Amino acid sequence: MRTDSSPGTLPAREHLPAGDAGTPVLDVVIPVYNEEKDLQPCVLRLHEHLKRTFPYAFRITIADNASIDTTPQVAARLESEIPEVKSFRLEQKGRGRALRTVWSASDAPILAYMDVDLSTDLNALLPLVAPLISGHSDLAIGSRLARSSRVVRGAKREFISRTYNLILRGSLQARFSDAQCGFKAIRRDVAQALLPLVEDTGWFFDTEMLVLAERAGLRIHEVPVDWVDDPNSTVHIVKTATEDLKGVWRVGKALASGSLPLDRVTRPFGDDPRDRDIKDVPKGLARQLVGFCVVGGLSTLFYLVLYSAFRQFSGSQIANALALLVSAVANTAANRRLTFGVRGRGGAVRHQAQGLVVFAIGLALTSGSLAALNAASSNPAHSTELAVLVAANLAATVLRFLLFRAWVFPDRGDSAEESTVVAVNSPSSPTYSTAGAMPQHTQHPGSYGPLPHRQPQPHQGSYDTTTQFRAGEAADGTWRDATMQLQPVRPHDTDPRDPR
Repeated sequence: MRTDSSPGTLPAREHLPAGDAGTPVLDVVIPVYNEEKDLQPCVLRLHEHLKRTFPYAFRITIADNASIDTTPQVAARLESEIPEVKSFRLEQKGRGRALRTVWSASDAPILAYMDVDLSTDLNALLPLVAPLISGHSDLAIGSRLARSSRVVRGAKREFISRTYNLILRGSLQARFSDAQCGFKAIRRDVAQALLPLVEDTGWFFDTEMLVLAERAGLRIHEVPVDWVDDPNSTVHIVKTATEDLKGVWRVGKALASGSLPLDRVTRPFGDDPRDRDIKDVPKGLARQLVGFCVVGGLSTLFYLVLYSAFRQFSGSQIANALALLVSAVANTAANRRLTFGVRGRGGAVRHQAQGLVVFAIGLALTSGSLAALNAASSNPAHSTELAVLVAANLAATVLRFLLFRAWVFPDRGDSAEESTVVAVNSPSSPTYSTAGAMPQHTQHPGSYGPLPHRQPQPHQGSYDTTTQFRAGEAADGTWRDATMQLQPVRPHDTDPRDPR
């Protein structure tokens, strides 16, 4: 999605180099609510799998969503017994709220989450995060609907899942195959830029994050998974589906109105370092050509209808001028919105004024063609007039596209501003929090420092450190990325819609 504001703030993706450092590479979050029975087996199984298969340092974070059973005690015991396990408690329910809080405060360059029931086979975890570590992708999701996936679940859930994803494809033009699988990962720099734009705090959080990421042009990697349905799931299907549909309507309306500044989280051209010095690379030429041709075809039909109507009571020159004027205004508005992705009202008057200049050029071409036809024949047939006008309009269309792209709707880049992030990182304490307001734009050259190999670490007791640092700089200064300022976590918020 393109607007009149500055281009994206994220740097080109880079491979995270391996090395020794104190920061875990991967932070796996397990959001839980009243999971006293399943939590310990889940954490032990996940921890054993990571120790055996994951080549870097990792952390498992238990995010308790206001449980009212003994889940907090189980989490505290696991934290005291396993050095790589941390826990915190959030006093409000909401899976999205828990993920936003932990991911916003985490210092790991790769952030992931999975459901406590471990329905997804853990052998997909390393393929899930590998494209993020290598710099190939921005987000990664497990897909139960991929052709090579193997899924065991009832017909009811299968129908609901496929119907929901069809709704996403039809209404929000989503291209990813499975929005609801509880098995996802994201790069930290992407999360810090993207999460402030995600409003939902419940089960629609995943879908909203993926839709916004895809619309911003970020790369989403899909991993086929083996998945077995949990018959004891506490998710209320009907209520969750209703809230999801409300979320689809809200996000669709926001995308249509252009109120989301998705240009802030786009990537620059070229992930290869050799491409990053290329200047003024045309963006989206193929898509713009297709959009312009579609708009142009419809505009031509609209023009011909208007010309035929005006020709009933006026001469050919007056009918041509009126039809071209009306269709030019509509054409500029349609190309502004659909072809070049400009949202909002800013600059609309200027764009229409420039469009009228382009209209004047088209008027000169078409009027000159009519004048030449009338000079050649004193009483040309109506069909001959239409044929000449179609040919003249085709020539004017090519010129119109070039002028629109280079003059009326060019890509613009403004200087970026710096931002700061204040993070209170207390993995052993009840809460994580961040502070600060989201800036308008941020752009820094970013690079990650060395990644640590997996090493057992002695358990540390409760600690609470508050550090102020620039966006993109970890508290220990070991790695950097280009990020936006985080929105403050609001622990006093409540989410009555949360079905859990």
